Amino acid sequence: MTTPPIVCDALGHEYAGGVLALKPTTLTIQPGEVLGVVGQNGSGKTTLVKHFNGLLRPTSGRLLINGEDARPRPVHDLARHVGYVFQNPNHQLFATTVEAELRFGPTNLGLTPETVAERVQQATSFFGIEKLLTSHPYRLAFPLRKLVAMASVYAMGPDVFVLDEPTTGQDHAGSNMVRKLIERLREQGKTVVIVSHDMALIAEVADRVLALWAAEVIASGSPRAIFAEDRVMQRTKLYPPQITQFARRWAPASTRPLPLTVAEAAAAVLGEER
Repeated sequence: MTTPPIVCDALGHEYAGGVLALKPTTLTIQPGEVLGVVGQNGSGKTTLVKHFNGLLRPTSGRLLINGEDARPRPVHDLARHVGYVFQNPNHQLFATTVEAELRFGPTNLGLTPETVAERVQQATSFFGIEKLLTSHPYRLAFPLRKLVAMASVYAMGPDVFVLDEPTTGQDHAGSNMVRKLIERLREQGKTVVIVSHDMALIAEVADRVLALWAAEVIASGSPRAIFAEDRVMQRTKLYPPQITQFARRWAPASTRPLPLTVAEAAAAVLGEER
């Protein structure tokens, strides 16, 4: 039986001063799963996922990474298994060239120069950034800077990727690229955790969705199930993807399953079999 890459065992977090940021949470993330984490600002989403690579440590309960207690393991050790891509790439990038940025992570892991070079080549090819290697990251447009941040994590070879608001600041083309990258990570068997307010992204790529409210996970299920649950949407003050809202308004009330994509919505409105 394959060991889950991440297990939260009544994991909770309280900040200094007694601020409860995450109520005890029990959660198992399966290998190769794409998990969406949704909720309003302050609901506990980022607090939860920052535990996965040691940026935060539980104040109650425990976290298991590949079956081992993460508490005594340093961040650089956890980074071998869980890569974290920040919402703002400016909080992550620091090197003077893209190539140096890609080299830093695997070098810091103690890999051989030959392996580091191979990792850089793999990341460069995967993200299609061959022409950017000599550029300064901060001279790139924001969408490309975010791509470089993802590539720098990819070069470290983790099995789990945590993407914090990956489509924020992206134009339509950039958002589509993020979707394709997540699908490619899935094809490679990687586990992906996506924290996002982009409900369309979550609907299209997530296998499962966690909905948080007031520091607590209040629902877990498929995107179709979560977005169909009016109680959850009202409590979290979130809205299903626009295309889903459109379909619910114009399609027959008996339409099942709930449309999540343009193709599904068109079929529902036209009364076609799906």
